Amino acid sequence: MRFIVSPAKKMNVVDDAFGWRDLPMFADRAARLADTVRALSYDEAKALWQCSDALAELNFERFRTLEVRSGALTPAVLAYVGIQYQYMAPQVFSAAQWQYVCRNLRILSGFYGILRPSDGIMPYRLEMQAKFGADAPVSDLYSFWGDKIYRELVCEDKEILNLASKEYSRAVEPHLSPAVRFLTCTFGELRKDGRVVEKGTLCKMARGQMVRWMAERGVR
Repeated sequence: MRFIVSPAKKMNVVDDAFGWRDLPMFADRAARLADTVRALSYDEAKALWQCSDALAELNFERFRTLEVRSGALTPAVLAYVGIQYQYMAPQVFSAAQWQYVCRNLRILSGFYGILRPSDGIMPYRLEMQAKFGADAPVSDLYSFWGDKIYRELVCEDKEILNLASKEYSRAVEPHLSPAVRFLTCTFGELRKDGRVVEKGTLCKMARGQMVRWMAERGVR
C-alpha cells in the first residue's frame, strides 16, 4: 500500500541525522517551474502566492537562489513543519518506522510533483491550485503535471490510501483506472442530520497522527 499526504506551506532547512537519500523523481520539471517563478516580477509572484509582504519577500528570495539538485537539501518529510507534520513527528521515528514511511509514504507537491520522505528538497512556496498568468509558459499546475504524478504513484503499488486534501488528491483522482484501489479517509464529526463536517486544523492533526499510527504498527 502507498499512502499520500499533502505538503505544508511552512518549511525549514534541517540538518538531520537521517540525511537525504535521493533527488526528487521530477527534479527536471521542478527546475522548469523554478525558472517560471523566477521570471515573475515581485508583484506577480505575490499574487501567485496570495500571501503577506513578509512571506512574499522570503519566498521571492528563496526562488531567486533555489537549486533543485544542490544546496542545503533536507529530507522532504522533515522539511515540512505544518500541523500535519507536527503530529506525524517524523523527527522521533525509530529506524524501523523511518524505513516504513520511506517505503510507503508519498508527499504530493505542486512544485516537486511527488516526493519520497527521504528525497532532498529546498524550501519553496507553490500550492497545487496556483495559477500563472495567461502569458506564462505554465498556465496551472494540474495541467502541468497531468497524469505524471498518478502514473509514478501507481507504478509502485495499485492500492492507494488517500490522506491528502482535496486540493492535492485532485492531482490523482481524475486519472484513476479500475485496476487501482483508491481509499479516501475522511476525518470529521458526524452530525444528527447524517452530514460529516470536516474541520481544517483537526483534519491535519488526524492525518499526521494516522501516518504515525501506521508507522508504529507497520500497517500493510
